[in-house]
Amino acid sequence: MATFYSSQKGTTNGKFAAALLFFFAVVGTLFADPTTNALFAARAGKIFQQAKLEFQAQPDNSSNAWLLARASYNFADFSKNDSMRADLANQGIAATRQLILREPKSAAAHYYLAMNLGQLARTELLGALSLVKEMEREFKTAATLNEKLDFAGPVRNLGLLYLQAPSIGSIGSDRKAHVYLQRAVKLAPEFPENHLNLAEAFLGWREADHAKSELAALDKMWSAAQANFAGQAWEVEWDDWTTRRAAAQKKLDAMSPAKP
Repeated sequence: MATFYSSQKGTTNGKFAAALLFFFAVVGTLFADPTTNALFAARAGKIFQQAKLEFQAQPDNSSNAWLLARASYNFADFSKNDSMRADLANQGIAATRQLILREPKSAAAHYYLAMNLGQLARTELLGALSLVKEMEREFKTAATLNEKLDFAGPVRNLGLLYLQAPSIGSIGSDRKAHVYLQRAVKLAPEFPENHLNLAEAFLGWREADHAKSELAALDKMWSAAQANFAGQAWEVEWDDWTTRRAAAQKKLDAMSPAKP
């Protein structure tokens, strides 16, 4: 998982940026195994280059715009430095802003604009707070237009944003996080990410019983999810979900009282 270092860690902006990066480390995990990481990075790069070519050939095609933005966001997760991440994020941002001007009711445009704003925020400290407020606004717009997009993606990411942002000086709110993360599970219960996020949130809140219930629900639907989300396109997610599921269970076990 990605880690964060800030020379301004003691400042409000530094703390906010740290929380923001942790949020996006959850949304898009980098992998510890160099071989696995290189394989996934190569795939993401190939998809990005193809999406870029198609967008350049037909920039007025709506799908080409948001597909480029999605590819930009995904490839940015494997950036080697902030310059590369910012460049990829800005390409996604530009494509979605153009699309929004033409089609203001495109849920995908608002959604992937917010995602790429998050990648850009990872490269900035002083500008992170204003970016997160725009992210919140764009995720809310996407949710209003189509809250089921990307398996409740706008709702899921609002929940994570409220969970990880500081409550002082920013938009963080455990109450809002709880509402949105639960809403994501209700909207797309078949998607492992939604259960994992809620379980991890419960663990962070020291609500062991609720975390146990959520992990049990995840266990129950795990095999079906492996069948539904199969193939190369989902290998990155399964690498992430499997690792996080094991970590969540380990944390829950540590929280549970020992049996006599």
